[in-house]
Amino acid sequence: MQSLRITRAAHAPRPRHGAVATVVAAALLVPLTACGGGGSAAGSGKGGDSQASLTVLAASSLTDVFKTAGAAYEKEHPGTEITFSFAGSQELAAQVKQGAPADAVVTADTTTMDGLRAETGKPTVVAENRLVIATGEGNPERIDGLEDLSDGGLKVVLAAPEVPVGRYGKQILDARKIGVQPVSQEPNVRAVLSKVELGEADAGLVYRTDAATAAGKVDAVEIPDEQNAAAAYPAATLKASRHADAAAGFVRWLSGDEAQKIFQDAGFQQP
Repeated sequence: MQSLRITRAAHAPRPRHGAVATVVAAALLVPLTACGGGGSAAGSGKGGDSQASLTVLAASSLTDVFKTAGAAYEKEHPGTEITFSFAGSQELAAQVKQGAPADAVVTADTTTMDGLRAETGKPTVVAENRLVIATGEGNPERIDGLEDLSDGGLKVVLAAPEVPVGRYGKQILDARKIGVQPVSQEPNVRAVLSKVELGEADAGLVYRTDAATAAGKVDAVEIPDEQNAAAAYPAATLKASRHADAAAGFVRWLSGDEAQKIFQDAGFQQP
């Protein structure tokens, strides 16, 4: 969809009084014609809102899967364009509360989403994830499980406790009374993965799907389900969205068969 802006040249002659009504009427009709769609201006949030440019705030761990999902959605919904902004869920929440212009948000935990009740519609969990221990390629330190992370000789990196993956990591370590002194606490899961990938840390707790994106560069030590935590990804529209119908359509689509297959192919689990 093309965006059309109407301006008047600084020295343009003033129209004669008799032509004013014609000029105004034509100006009012131009946006509707440019947007098409059979009489409902795109971005109105009303009618079908069949054409819209959506901005979706999404957790860092969704970076790769949402690139695939976004392309599939745009192909299925011609005229809709989706732009993703990825960050740690706590950063996304701060952006929403500060009024960042966006249409939907997807976090990596329900706790963060619950804190946005005043700004969002009803959230829907669209996927789940599990944690693994990321190690250097070939697992040179021979890490077998969570207990090994307490070894003072290991350089372990975790996400900060206000970050969902950091909260999940603390939960599973505390449940087994495992003390870990991390060399750093990162703002999102991709930063943790990067530290391990670059050899700046021996191990780190990341999501299974993130470790999979670095196959050949890091190894993933599985954590048994009974020792693990289920990470839930809720999605919701933002009340401040200028494209309410289109945003709601995208959130609904994430729970559908096509999106769920994309999630599963990336290693996520159904909620």
